[in-house]
Amino acid sequence: MSRRRALAIALVWLLVAPAIATGTGPGPVGDVESTSAPAAAFAASGGVSASSLPGAPGKNESGPRVAAVYPNPVADGDAGEYVLLSFPERTHVGDWALTDGETTVSLPNRTVSGFVLVAANVSAARRLRASASASSHARANESDGSEASGPHVPGVTAAGFALSNGGERLVLARPNGATAHAVAYEDAPEGERYVDGTFRALGATDHAPATAASVDARAFVTPDVAVPLEPIRNASTSVSLAGYTFASERVATALGRAADRGVDVRVLVDDAPVGGVTRRQVNVLEDLADAGITVRALGGDRARYDYHHAKYLVADDVAVVLTENWKPSGTGGHANRGWGVVLRDAETASALEDVFEGDWTAPDARNWTTVTVDAGDPATRPANATYPTRVRSRNVTAERVTVLVAPDNAEAALTARLRNATDRVHVLQMTATRDGVLVRETIAAARRGVDVRILLSSAWYAREENQAVVDALNAIADRESLPLDARLVDPDGRFRKVHAKGVVVDDTVVLGSINWNDHSLRENREVAVALHGDAVADYYADALDRDWQGGTKTPLPTWLAAATALAVLVLLAALARRIHFEN
Repeated sequence: MSRRRALAIALVWLLVAPAIATGTGPGPVGDVESTSAPAAAFAASGGVSASSLPGAPGKNESGPRVAAVYPNPVADGDAGEYVLLSFPERTHVGDWALTDGETTVSLPNRTVSGFVLVAANVSAARRLRASASASSHARANESDGSEASGPHVPGVTAAGFALSNGGERLVLARPNGATAHAVAYEDAPEGERYVDGTFRALGATDHAPATAASVDARAFVTPDVAVPLEPIRNASTSVSLAGYTFASERVATALGRAADRGVDVRVLVDDAPVGGVTRRQVNVLEDLADAGITVRALGGDRARYDYHHAKYLVADDVAVVLTENWKPSGTGGHANRGWGVVLRDAETASALEDVFEGDWTAPDARNWTTVTVDAGDPATRPANATYPTRVRSRNVTAERVTVLVAPDNAEAALTARLRNATDRVHVLQMTATRDGVLVRETIAAARRGVDVRILLSSAWYAREENQAVVDALNAIADRESLPLDARLVDPDGRFRKVHAKGVVVDDTVVLGSINWNDHSLRENREVAVALHGDAVADYYADALDRDWQGGTKTPLPTWLAAATALAVLVLLAALARRIHFEN
C-alpha cells in the first residue's frame, strides 16, 4: 500500500469513526461511546507515537491537555481507571484523539468546554470521583480543576482502553495529528492519580496556609503544664478533636461531659498507628462511643495518607495545637517534653475546623466501630509520674498565627522560613533525618552565619540513631567552622523523654505534629502552627534553652556514668574520713 493511500484511509477513519459511534450534531457532550483504533493508524495519519513523547509536562497549561490520569484504582481489576481531559475554551473535538501507543480513542463529534472523562467504565470512574469529592474540602483545584465543578463531567466510554500500572505515555492529538499535550508516568501507586507530573492520593486536600493577625495565645510546655482542658469545658457548640492515638481518660471525661451538655463532639484518629492500637485506646474510644460521641478513623485500603498524625482540637472559637499524643504520657503531663499552645481566635479555629472537616468527610474516614483492630493487653501501665513545674505557661499575643498542613503546604512554608533565617534556628525534635530537606536547610542557614542549635531525644528507642545524626552534624560544623551545635537532651529529672516537634526561627516558632523527616512532610497528615512575634518565640526559645543546658554532644554510656558516680561517692567518703581524722 502506498504512503498516500495509507494516509487517506487513516484520515477517513478519524473523520467517520466518531460519527459511527455517537452520531453528529450540535450541543454539549453527554456520555458517549468511542471506538478504539490501533495506535498505528493514528501514527500513520501524521500523529506522534507515544514512544517519542517527552517527559512529564509543565504545570497548569492553559490549552487543551491531559489534566489527570488515574491508572491504579484500589478496586479489583483496576475498575474505574480513567483519563481526564481539559478543554478550557469551546472546542469541537470530533477529530481529536487520545492514544497510549497501543490504543487510540477517538473523541465524540461534539463541541465541549471544560472536562471530558475517558474510561473503559465511565460509571465506575464517576463513582470514584464522586467519593473523592464527597468532602466539601476535597482538593478543589488539583491542577485539573475538575473537583470544583463536581464529579459529573461528560464521559466517553472507550471499550478496550486500559492504563498500565507500570507506566504509560499518553498523547492528546489535534485534528491534524499534532500533539496538543502529552504526559508520561511510571509505577503508579495504588489509589493515586497523576497530576502535574506527580502522583497524589485521590481525594487529598490542598489547603493553603491560613493566617490570622493579633491572636491571644497561651503558650505552655509539658510535663510542666498538662494540656489545658478549659476549651473543652467551656465549649457550648462543638468540639472537634484530631489525634494520632487517643487513650487519655482525663480528656475523655471532659469530652463526655461536653456531650452531656449538648455539645457536638467528634473524635478523629488513625486506624493503624505504629505498634498497633492498644487495649487502653480501644477501651477509651468505646467509652466515648457509648457516651454518644462519634469517633472515626482514617486509613484502610483507600487511605490518602500513610498516617493521620495530627494533634489538635477546636472548641467553638478556641483551638489547641500540640506536639503530643492524647494519652497520659503526652497531654497528661506525666512523661514527655512537649510544646503546645491555646489560641483564642475565631479565624484560626475556623482554619483548623476546615482541615478537620475535610478529613472527617474524606473517603478514607470510617466509623471507629467498623474498624477491626487486634488489640492486646497493654505492655506497660500508663505514665503517672510527676515532674516539677519549672516553665510556667504564659499568656502572650502572637502578631500572626499561620496554620500549616502536611502534605498540602507545610514543606514549602517551613523551607521558606529556614531559608530566610538571619539570627537563630533552634530545634527541639524527637528525631531528625540527616538527609531530610529541613536538616539540609538548617545546615544551609548555619553556612550563612545563623546560630543553629539542634536538640534531639536521648530515649532508648531513638538514642543510637539520634547520636549518629548529632555526630554527623557536629562533624560538618567542625570541618567548616559553622555556628552549629547538635546535642542529645539530658532530662535530668525534668521529664522522661523528648517528644516535642518544634523550631524557633528568628521571631517565629513552629510547633505541631511534624517530625523532621521528608516522610512526615510528604506522606502523613500533619498539622502545625507558625506563631510570629518576639514574645511568643522567646517563650519557647527560653524553654528550649533550659533543656539545652543539660544536653550533651556525646553522652557517657550508662555503665560508665554509674562507675563515675560511684567513684565520686568513694572519693567524697575518703575526704570526709580524712577531714574527721585531721580535726
